[in-house]
Amino acid sequence: MSILINKHSRVVVQGITGHEGSFHAQQMIAYGTNVVAGVTPGKGGEWVLDGKVPVFDSVKVAVEATGANVSVIFVPARFAADAIFEAADSGVPLIFCITEGIPVQDMMVVRAYLDQKGVRLVGPNCPGALTPGEAKVGIIPGNIAIPGDIGVVSRSGTLTYEVLYALKLHGMGASTCVGIGGDPVNGTPFIDALSLFEADPYTERVILIGEIGGSDEEKAAEYISRHMTKPVVAFIAGQTAPPGKRMGHAGAIIEGGSGTAADKIQALNNAGVRVARHPEEIPSLLRS
Repeated sequence: MSILINKHSRVVVQGITGHEGSFHAQQMIAYGTNVVAGVTPGKGGEWVLDGKVPVFDSVKVAVEATGANVSVIFVPARFAADAIFEAADSGVPLIFCITEGIPVQDMMVVRAYLDQKGVRLVGPNCPGALTPGEAKVGIIPGNIAIPGDIGVVSRSGTLTYEVLYALKLHGMGASTCVGIGGDPVNGTPFIDALSLFEADPYTERVILIGEIGGSDEEKAAEYISRHMTKPVVAFIAGQTAPPGKRMGHAGAIIEGGSGTAADKIQALNNAGVRVARHPEEIPSLLRS
């Protein structure tokens, strides 16, 4: 069992003929993901990846022809907002946007539109999702995780990889790992992913990987204290970051005395969440 994606997901890759889209589509197929279509305007009718995947001019036509129900976006930032709109208008209920550098103003408009349409977006500037042994959508390496009962939700791509591999080394597996991205405006916040893991009967424990900046971790802590019955372990990146300095993600900046690692750790502790001092400590906290 999993959340968001599984072996039955039918994936369309927007930007499949570009360098990034082509490479990662090949990786997804090699892992076993059911990639049914690609989209690049002007290249409809072509077949790519050794003739395995048909290319269409629009997401709407791709969905009508293949029944795709998940889109993953690998297009440049200046085209990404329109790509998200196109996927939403095509009837795809779940969109992953890997693209980084999308202007915040664009994402504010996108988020408002998707909320009206009832379409879920994961990202932007995210690594996607991995359900070990079933499917991966995005750029998370498939060989760093094994199937299990631990749900993982993270703002940081590289820390996601580190934690998944640490779990694997300890013989612990993931039900699904979701990278929600670290931009100030994203589609799926911690609370949404936590609620999905709480409802998934095959997820027994949850790992939350946060970072400085914003208030999503504090909101997640409040949700955990009120609604989560499953144990949650967390790690907050940027504990030594100086105020006013942006660290990595566009959303990872401490301003006005808020968004500090200490505030987030305190909120999570108050909610009964055990917070690791470093990622390698997470497996032992899950066992204790």
